[in-house]
Amino acid sequence: MFILLTNDDGIVAPGLVAMYRELVKLGDVQVVAPETVQSAAGHGITIAAPLMTARVTVENAFTGTAVAGRPADCVKLAVAQLVPRPPDLVVSGINSGANTGINVIYSGTVAAAIEAAFLGLPAVASSLWLRPGIDPDYRIAARQTRQLIEQLLAAGLAPGQVASINLPSLPPGREPAGVRIVRQCTHPWADTYEMRKDPRGREYFWNTSVFTLGKTDEDTDVAALRDEHITVTPLCFDLTDHATLRAWQGRDWKSPAG
Repeated sequence: MFILLTNDDGIVAPGLVAMYRELVKLGDVQVVAPETVQSAAGHGITIAAPLMTARVTVENAFTGTAVAGRPADCVKLAVAQLVPRPPDLVVSGINSGANTGINVIYSGTVAAAIEAAFLGLPAVASSLWLRPGIDPDYRIAARQTRQLIEQLLAAGLAPGQVASINLPSLPPGREPAGVRIVRQCTHPWADTYEMRKDPRGREYFWNTSVFTLGKTDEDTDVAALRDEHITVTPLCFDLTDHATLRAWQGRDWKSPAG
């Protein structure tokens, strides 16, 4: 199996290194990842500047290609120019932080996996929920992700499909509560902004990266991860509201006058 590995935390991120060391158990792995951290980059791509690349050796684990661009850029460029043939699988992660709920829309980790699906490839995004007072163990998270990837492939993860995996950080010796296949929570997170003043007295605002969630349905990724389950959510990139589409198609629409 030929696997393309990327992320949004940058090519030297510990989650990427740990994931590489597990994925080589499944086949040949090539790394193409952002040169710098691209968290919350969403699905942006670079079109008004060149994409500079460099070969980088990381922790004596791998030599990969660092791209001065965004996660989606890495996948597009890798498939178009950098890898010898289309990958059998694209893996993005392990991200430092959960990508559940509406965070999926902002996530560069998920965007890379969805870009792979755009290109007709099966893809997996993996993210580790960081919790205060618990040191993240990327080695364990990578092993769990690799085992789930094996199960997803056995279940028939197909070209153009995306699975988003979220894993809980747990104290040493504690096992996850299990695996749950759940939908994405669609309730909004509340952002917190701190108001400050510059030396000239002008106000500006800084996102504190402290987010709170109100109501959470129990059959969602947010609730399951909160309860220390590993979550798997199949994603799609068709943003059409099909129920409204059918309702509107049933109406008699008049052509506007010129």
